[in-house]
Amino acid sequence: MSILVTGGAGFIGSNFVLDWLRERDEPVINLDKLTYAGNPENLKSLDGDTRHVFVQGDICDRGLIDRLLAEHKPRAIVHFAAESHVDRSIHGPGEFLRTNIDGTFTLLEAARAYWNGLAGDAKTGFRFHHVSTDEVYGSLKPSDPPFTETNPYEPNSPYSASKAASDHLVRAWHHTYGLPVTTSNCSNNYGPYHFPEKLIPLMIANALAGKSLPIYGDGQQVRDWLYVTDHCSAIRAVLDKGKVGEVYNVGGWNEKPNIEIVNTLIKLLNEFSPRADGKSYSEQIAYVTDRPGHDRRYAIDARKIERELGWRPAETFETGIRKTVQWYLSNQDWVRNVQSGAYREWLDKNYADRSVPA
Repeated sequence: MSILVTGGAGFIGSNFVLDWLRERDEPVINLDKLTYAGNPENLKSLDGDTRHVFVQGDICDRGLIDRLLAEHKPRAIVHFAAESHVDRSIHGPGEFLRTNIDGTFTLLEAARAYWNGLAGDAKTGFRFHHVSTDEVYGSLKPSDPPFTETNPYEPNSPYSASKAASDHLVRAWHHTYGLPVTTSNCSNNYGPYHFPEKLIPLMIANALAGKSLPIYGDGQQVRDWLYVTDHCSAIRAVLDKGKVGEVYNVGGWNEKPNIEIVNTLIKLLNEFSPRADGKSYSEQIAYVTDRPGHDRRYAIDARKIERELGWRPAETFETGIRKTVQWYLSNQDWVRNVQSGAYREWLDKNYADRSVPA
């Protein structure tokens, strides 16, 4: 028995692979294109582990996927592979449509052909699990209840629109062809190996480098924060006990505005790694022009997965964020290695032209 994981060198995917092999002996076939956010260093601890088979490749490559399925005969596919950064989707939406829509379509078709060729328990037990985001539901007002699995889709960015499309494809392949699928829509993940274009690792990296801490708009955009290993355990629960065709929202029960996240990071950095001049990292905060179509609030109602599958997050935000800051401080070589010239060029492109609001 084995599972096929797509995007298993990215942030959430690599944490899932590492967590899976800590918890279980079942081998993982790990397919990742190794774009800028896919990092083999995330998986370095698995060097020499025969349970981990890494394959560099594109989920749009039907021939490659067919060969992997035929050779390894996985009992499940866990689909993480996606372009996932909203700002990048604004600057270049085409790659998001290709990977998130065309790639998911290609993977579904390969999975359908493979599944149709199975028989008996192998066919009955096969699962295609699709990992998605709460951003497909759009934006909430301050008084709105959190997103449930029945919320209408109202995506507001090229990224969230492409993920919404992929969710609809997964649903359609189940209802039209009978493919045994499950989907999870998660809130904002944080933790080890998070690429430093996202809020938490970007703030940590910039603070330590003496750079500004750019806050979009008024910093009051609210997100629900989920520690990444809690997300991994939720996906395992869905694979083990989830009902075919169902959607499960996965959240951390941690709604917080972005400015509160930044101030929490500043407090922890002041504690763990004080500035040489004795001043607070808060002096580096800079409010910048908000990004287009920036959703005001996301919040996940995760009662269904708790009620039906018995899952709840193990980490509070307070415990998870301390672990996260300590991990980044202890792994500065990893941070330096991922901050390539291309990454620095991206930061310049995204932030250089954002004037400080009057």
